[in-house]
Amino acid sequence: MSGGSVPRLVIAAPSSGAGKTTVATGLMAAFTEAGLTVSPHKVGPDYIDPGYHSLATGRPGRNLDAYLCGPDRIAPLFLHGAAGADLALVEGVMGLFDGASGMGELSSTAQVAKLLRAPVVLVVDASSQSRSVAALVHGFASWDPGVRLAGVILNKVGSDRHEELLREAMDSSGVPVLGALRRDGRAGTPSRHLGLVPVAERRADAVESVGELAARVRAGCDLDALLALARSVPELPDAPWDPAAEAAPVPGSTSAGRPLIAVAGGAAFTFSYAEHAELLAAAGADVAPFDPLHDERLPPGTRGLVIGGGFPEVYAPDLSANEPLRAAVAALAASGAPVSAECAGLLYLSRSIDGKPMCGVLPAEARMTERLTLGYREAVALRDNALAAAGTRVRGHEFHRTVLEPGAGPDPAWGLTHPERRVEGHVSGGVHASYLHVHWAAEPSLPRRLVAGAARTAAEAAEAAEAAR
Repeated sequence: MSGGSVPRLVIAAPSSGAGKTTVATGLMAAFTEAGLTVSPHKVGPDYIDPGYHSLATGRPGRNLDAYLCGPDRIAPLFLHGAAGADLALVEGVMGLFDGASGMGELSSTAQVAKLLRAPVVLVVDASSQSRSVAALVHGFASWDPGVRLAGVILNKVGSDRHEELLREAMDSSGVPVLGALRRDGRAGTPSRHLGLVPVAERRADAVESVGELAARVRAGCDLDALLALARSVPELPDAPWDPAAEAAPVPGSTSAGRPLIAVAGGAAFTFSYAEHAELLAAAGADVAPFDPLHDERLPPGTRGLVIGGGFPEVYAPDLSANEPLRAAVAALAASGAPVSAECAGLLYLSRSIDGKPMCGVLPAEARMTERLTLGYREAVALRDNALAAAGTRVRGHEFHRTVLEPGAGPDPAWGLTHPERRVEGHVSGGVHASYLHVHWAAEPSLPRRLVAGAARTAAEAAEAAEAAR
């Protein structure tokens, strides 16, 4: 089977809260337990759901965001992630036709389904309806002829009689019912101020929850019919995305002297796109993970640093207590080594979070608020820095309930151009720190620039060591 014909389904819903994550994760786990190699994907910028997908399948959860990466990259990124899989399952975002605000279908589940030529299975919250479910499904099935709505899974069904009424109503809709799941809170996933609690923070409980979801899906869904539907897809003409073709090794990074870039992980820093580490490696770096909650030192030989998103506000006391690592991060930043920090990383580099001392790299203080900042952004690099050359334009995503004061330094990280105009973030020496989450697959010059900076740092360290002999 060629990569372009990998069996695939998109799991969507009429709105948020219908149970997409429950059903998609349960299907991923059930098919994996049945012996299939399942490739998990998520529409949109969300980092948390892919963690549950990865737990269910044993493969990296990957995002498909047409706003961040552009529509032309969706199928190539999908094929890259789905290489070697027997089945690919794509969890949608919000309602089926909801996308980037004011931009039509851009970044919607419907757009991604069309780009992947994939059938859609609609998860419907049936808890407060019976015959009306057929009208709802009819409307979604007929709204966009380019979307193939090929089946429905009824969720939150109250009883056998309720299921009977729903199925009778659906008989006249022309859309088959491929499953019915009862109301059941036992396999629920706890939420917090930015959504679900990430897998890394509750791994044992998450394993149990995913197992329960798999059991519910096996009992309530027609897995054979779903697999047959997934196998009915046409070939995709696109070539898989290739990090090696996107980010060739930078000059100075060779197999004998690849610079080491440390990437923060652990429970406090769970937000990262899988393609980022792949691009860093393709550009010539060795990538080493570390956990700021537990590791008192950076990986030996670190010449560059990436600190992505997560929940440092939740772990502020523990991050603050790890004074040796905070000092090591501050020393690396002071040396001029390239440091890329997004959102949680930005807060970690500040002086403090809610009064708890952090790394003190940036002259700013962070605190929690009740206000949610959320949305897509367009931005431009105002001057050359460790991550981006002046004039580099990116699309990103902002998602936080914290504020940083001041929000921008004398040298801002980005000038935001849409939907509002303002400057944001901090650039100082080799440090680039911002609230903006950017998908590097859309702009591979970013990881190449980081690797080039790390290679220079490594060369300078080697020269200094030679001179000291």
